[in-house]
Amino acid sequence: MTGASGQQWDDQRYDGHSQDDYGYDQRGYRGQAYGAQREDDQTYGVHEQNGQPQDGQWYRDQSYGAQENGQYQGARQYEGYADQPAWQYGGYADQPVWQEGYRDPRGGQRYDRQGYAGYNGYQEQQGRGKPRGFPRRNRRAAEAGTPGQRKVHFRRLRRFARRRSVRVVAAIIGVFLIWVMFSAGQAAFKNNGQGFSANLAEWARDHYLGPVVTFGEWLSYQPPKVGGKPSFSYAVPKGERITTNKGKHKGFVPDIPPTVKTLAAGAPLPGEGQWRVVEKVKGEPAILVTFLRDGGQYTSYSNGIASIDQRLVKFSLRPGTEDPGSAPGDGGNWGVANYIPPGQRTGVLATFNGGFKLDSAGGGFYLNGMYHGSLVNGTASIVYYKNGTMKIGEWGRDFTMNSSIEGVRQNLELLVDHGKLSPDANSAVKTGAWGATLGGGYWVWRSGIGITKDGRIIFVYGQALDAQDLGELLVRAGAVEGMQMDINPEWMKFDYYQADGHPADPTPVPLLPAQQANPYSYYTPSTRDFTAVYAR
Repeated sequence: MTGASGQQWDDQRYDGHSQDDYGYDQRGYRGQAYGAQREDDQTYGVHEQNGQPQDGQWYRDQSYGAQENGQYQGARQYEGYADQPAWQYGGYADQPVWQEGYRDPRGGQRYDRQGYAGYNGYQEQQGRGKPRGFPRRNRRAAEAGTPGQRKVHFRRLRRFARRRSVRVVAAIIGVFLIWVMFSAGQAAFKNNGQGFSANLAEWARDHYLGPVVTFGEWLSYQPPKVGGKPSFSYAVPKGERITTNKGKHKGFVPDIPPTVKTLAAGAPLPGEGQWRVVEKVKGEPAILVTFLRDGGQYTSYSNGIASIDQRLVKFSLRPGTEDPGSAPGDGGNWGVANYIPPGQRTGVLATFNGGFKLDSAGGGFYLNGMYHGSLVNGTASIVYYKNGTMKIGEWGRDFTMNSSIEGVRQNLELLVDHGKLSPDANSAVKTGAWGATLGGGYWVWRSGIGITKDGRIIFVYGQALDAQDLGELLVRAGAVEGMQMDINPEWMKFDYYQADGHPADPTPVPLLPAQQANPYSYYTPSTRDFTAVYAR
């Protein structure tokens, strides 16, 4: 190839000039041809093609940017037109795509094919003609880009952030996130005795995040421990012992149910299944309790059973602040408090949890003439009467609405009907008929309620029960009609109350020591509905 001055050059010569004249160094170019210089008018960047010098025309891959006054200019051609901003294999000067032997117009650096200044690259000393080698750089640092590249990316990001549409969207997202954090924080730290995790999970389910909560519960689920013994003694304390009825009595006759047979194999533990008195009314046993081990492999877990004599107590359905929430109509008042406030604690004997959240219960809620949803025929129902008594059965078959009813709480279908366990109690749990459980396990905290032939109310709960074992416990305790209530640990609770010299403010005591919910939770507004039991 011949330069503009007519001289021949090869890998070691540049238009008749030595490398020291213009600061070139052949080692960084690997045998490439370079543009000739026309010294008469000091025009640079000319590339000879087919024997003719080309200026301001299309340059091929081997053409290079101009040099003027010993410096490389950014507005010369790097495989582009002379009037275009320095192209380098498709890249602008402010975002160079460096190839073997090219120089960055901004810094005068040479780069090899990988774009690293540290490989065969040298720095032009502003026309001094003296090359100086760069130290070798770490490959990752080089791939991250030069300071100039990072500055360009920052400028582009800043320009993007200045767009009006971007600012509007960012403001909307910011306001939304602030609202979410405020709302979730208020719910999570609510003083209702349920605890942080339970409140947060309930808030999430109320805001259409149920699948997220279920997935989190599945990840954190720990299956029940196999084998072992209960963590506390079942032996009946001397002051709580009771015997069955014998002989004839005048006046009130205590109703003492028979001992409950354990689900576990082998002989019962001392006191297992034997009733003890925890609440008396007018000296008579009003609430009896007992404990039984789980059947099968989970023998270290205890189930609590309470048997309540309706002749001595009154039942009161209480609404929750969120479920069912405010009553329809003016004021949103259900006519009764959503907790047990000071001044209404004298005579309280027990409290226990309600059923599923109403949007999952398959039925409705009725209290003092107002409804949440509709009462559904065929649904298992607790019916609260104005005289303080309670019945359990199937709505539409065993009872319908009448003036004597004060409240109705529906939940799923009957688990026990006419003294027999539901035939699908075991199989239906696998299809979710008895509720979504933590981690999808069958043996979780469950609660249930039933009624005996002579009218006693039975409440059962335990931490490693499937639907079949829950129903079996109800049957063994004498229930002829029974239904599942709530499940999972945050909402399982049965508390009885001891006056201890302070009848106006009795102390709540959990029936099962392992229950998670705070026994004082019903002394503050409750998010869920519950039942309060008072002395008659």
